[in-house]
Amino acid sequence: MSAATITQPISLVDVSSYLPKNRVTADYFTRYADPEDVTTSAMFKAPPFRHHIAPGETPADMAEQAIAPMLERRGSDFLAEVDVLIVHTQLPETGIVGNGGEIAARLGITPEWLIDLHNGGCAAFVYAMKIARQILASSDARSALIITVQNAAGQIFTQEQVRVKPQAAIPGDGAGVGLLVKSDESPILDLEARHLPEFAGQMTVIADPPRKYWEAGAGEMHVGFTESQIAKVLARGNRIVPEVAHAVCGRIGVRSSDLDLLVTNQPNRAFLRNWRDALMLPAERHPDTFDECGNLFGAGIPVTFDHAVLAGKVPPGSVVMLAGFAHAGDFAAAAAVRWGGR
Repeated sequence: MSAATITQPISLVDVSSYLPKNRVTADYFTRYADPEDVTTSAMFKAPPFRHHIAPGETPADMAEQAIAPMLERRGSDFLAEVDVLIVHTQLPETGIVGNGGEIAARLGITPEWLIDLHNGGCAAFVYAMKIARQILASSDARSALIITVQNAAGQIFTQEQVRVKPQAAIPGDGAGVGLLVKSDESPILDLEARHLPEFAGQMTVIADPPRKYWEAGAGEMHVGFTESQIAKVLARGNRIVPEVAHAVCGRIGVRSSDLDLLVTNQPNRAFLRNWRDALMLPAERHPDTFDECGNLFGAGIPVTFDHAVLAGKVPPGSVVMLAGFAHAGDFAAAAAVRWGGR
């Protein structure tokens, strides 16, 4: 939905984030790497560090930690006005329903709209912004919380059969939170969300011997990649993220090269470089947390944006583009925000 269709201004007024204390170096994975499974693909060039969740740490624990800085800044009263809660968890621990209900209970809120958003992937934060914006603009809902949790790195990718694979050294764990309200304080200028269903299901989880993900078996589940699939994902991702960002730029009348900040998901350094080149932006206007955090999947955009704000890189009035793609390229989204400061 374009900005012209929304008459009520909706703002992203705050973000906060959490990284687990367990900081893991790339050496952890190189000691286990299988020489026969080594690849030179840019998809799997490991960052120096990433963070892993602690044993027993849950998505609700991570959500509480991520929202804690926001509660310190604002007090807890704003939670009483949260009528929309959208939660994306990379690895839901509560089967069937997801973790949204438990997170709501931890926060002491009873939102009218409680959505566990499973299919947004690495672009889930922007997708949730679009959904929350529409709900707020067309209802009596007062505010919305978006929570994205990446918790697969320290659980899936450290398993004995998985940690030997090149893909294991890329992910890190973390969580991000965004607060949307009805105001023109830090307005969402426009959003673009594109589903490409012909590519849905191309990123799959597999095991050896083969089985369905829910069936019992000896093999540990991991993401299945072939060299040809990797090449297609790289080409697709390089194309669709700039496409959705340019679409938003065109509607708000801002050239991509004039954006004050670009914040994307961060699968690897190749994507980061190619995206800012396509949007004609220098590296200093495209912050990332890849070297410290690795691929944070759906938490990457809010975590990186929060870190940029904390570092003083986002002065009030900045036009910020949030953009990313999901899975093997079956979804991409972008949102422009005129940041009002914190």
